[in-house]
Parts: sequence; structure tokens; C-alpha cells
Amino acid sequence: MNPDRRYRIAPSILSADFARLGEEVRQVIEAGADWIHFDVMDNHYVPNLSFGPMVCKALRPHSRVPIDVHLMVQPVDALAQAFCRAGADLVSFHPDASPHVDRTLQIIQAEGKQAGLVFNPATSLDALDYVIDKVDLVLIMSVNPGFGGQSFIDSALRKIERARKLIDQTGRDIRLEVDGGIKTDNIRRVADAGADTFVAGSAIFGQPDYQAVIGAMRRELAA
Repeated sequence: MNPDRRYRIAPSILSADFARLGEEVRQVIEAGADWIHFDVMDNHYVPNLSFGPMVCKALRPHSRVPIDVHLMVQPVDALAQAFCRAGADLVSFHPDASPHVDRTLQIIQAEGKQAGLVFNPATSLDALDYVIDKVDLVLIMSVNPGFGGQSFIDSALRKIERARKLIDQTGRDIRLEVDGGIKTDNIRRVADAGADTFVAGSAIFGQPDYQAVIGAMRRELAA
């Protein structure tokens, strides 16, 4: 792995206190968050329901860092465009949720935003064979999507390694993000497999001191 690659920590507000989201976002950024991660669920593609573009728009003034939206929805296109216009900086979606992956990527990028593809634990990376030249981020799920607080699935490490090789072969600046069960005690292993961006929900928002846990993660990454 390139030692010069800057790691990014992206706390997922799915685990934040919904009654005080603006304050939570400000506090976690002050604690050292690089991105704010939105897990968007529709109770259709995944068995849970979270929040829509209006929440993104309301939180945009509270975030001085990029807003990273992960769409667990089907269909994708209308919500992707709505989140772009609500203030998202990057929008990712699952290729199996869109009948026209290339077109969906174009819709996001036509809004001036970065676009990413998300791969579930048992989903092949084959879509990257055709569109890796058009993505800005690859997100590997290390849990099954739909709920926070799940345990890391170890087989995701092999997929991260494979994705890193594919990315490096392009020579492009594509982020490799991992979401699911990321904690202080495994973040180094995930980085060693090739990840450079880490989504953490309950591991951060479930602790009383956000700065302490983000600092501990950075120390592990620097080890």
C-alpha cells in the first residue's frame, strides 16, 4: 500500500443521536472526522428506513467536511440526483440496485459530484471491469447492509485486497472505503488489506469521547 495515501475516517450518523444531529455532526468533526457518512435506507432494498435528502440539506450547514452518501435504495437515480442537490459531495450506490449502472454514474457526475459503487459481502466486483474508469470511490461492505452495530465479516479482507489491485492498475485516484464493524482493534488489518477510508458508526458515536476514539484509530493506522 502506498504509504503516502492519506487515511480518512468517516463517522456514520446512522449511529448518532437523531434528536440532536446537527450538534452531533459538529462535535464529531471537531473530534477529527474527515467525512460525514450518510447511510440511506429505503425499507425496500434493505430492511430498514433511515433518512432522505431533506436531512442532508438540513445538515449541510453544520458540516465543513465532505458529506459521503451511501444509497441502499432501489430505484437509485431520482434519490441520487436529489442527494446531490441537497448538498452531498459524493454519492455511492449498489450496482445490483440500478439497471443501468453507467447511466446512474453519469447522473451523479453531471451534478458535479463524485460517484461510487458499493459491493455487499457476497456481491462480485465484476461491475468494475466495465466502469472503474468512471468511479471516484469503491465501497466494500464488511457487514450485510441494513443495520448498524454488526460484526466485521473477515472474508471482506480478500475483497478489499482484490479491489485495491484493480484500483492500482488504473493509476487513478480512487478511494477504497470500507463500511461495517470497523473498530480500533481491526482498522489496521483493514488498512493493510488496502483500504484508505473507514466508515465507523457505533464504534465512534457509541463512545463518550469522540476525539479519543478517532485518535485511537489514527494511532492504529500510523502504527
